[in-house]
Amino acid sequence: MPVSQELLEILVCPETKQPVQPASAEVLERLSAQVAAGTLRNRSGEKVGTAPIEGLVREDGKILYPVEDDIPVMLIEESIEL
Repeated sequence: MPVSQELLEILVCPETKQPVQPASAEVLERLSAQVAAGTLRNRSGEKVGTAPIEGLVREDGKILYPVEDDIPVMLIEESIEL
């Protein structure tokens, strides 16, 4: 179940306060390939072991916040640089 429109309207990046929007299929596919190659790390430097099925991208397109079990993980250290 995707993140509701009501939630999207109030969620912002905790770092820059920019709005977020759902990640495109292209972005998610690219991240999935990086996970498969073992090269994807989050901003705390930890290896990402599971490709995000859903994510929220910051307005500037530089950061993705994963959505796990329909819950956006809006933690800077869990975010992924794009």
